[in-house]
Amino acid sequence: MVRILVVDDTRFMRTILVNILTEEGFEIVGEAEDGQQAVEMYLTTKPDLVLMDIIMPKMDGMMALKTILGINPDAKILMVTAIQSIEMAKLAFKCGAVSYIMKPFQKQGILQEIEKVLL
Repeated sequence: MVRILVVDDTRFMRTILVNILTEEGFEIVGEAEDGQQAVEMYLTTKPDLVLMDIIMPKMDGMMALKTILGINPDAKILMVTAIQSIEMAKLAFKCGAVSYIMKPFQKQGILQEIEKVLL
């Protein structure tokens, strides 16, 4: 079973993602509301995939992405964000993100992206 950590500063978005993922049989190992919490939870839960927002308090998603990849260069981190910027997407990929999905997203779109990432 694929283990996923969901990171977003809004409870509503975390709930949507968790519901979609659990319906599809994924195991949610944790939910974090900021990048600092994401790094801490990554260390304790060791997920197969992280879904990470970019704009968050304490530590943003880009810094959390870099920090987690510094800990484990093989970590799979998929950015899920409202930032609709090609430059930000390019930066996320340059920093090591495996994918970049813009909010609002369709259920099928995010599931297809997760499937591609996990292959």
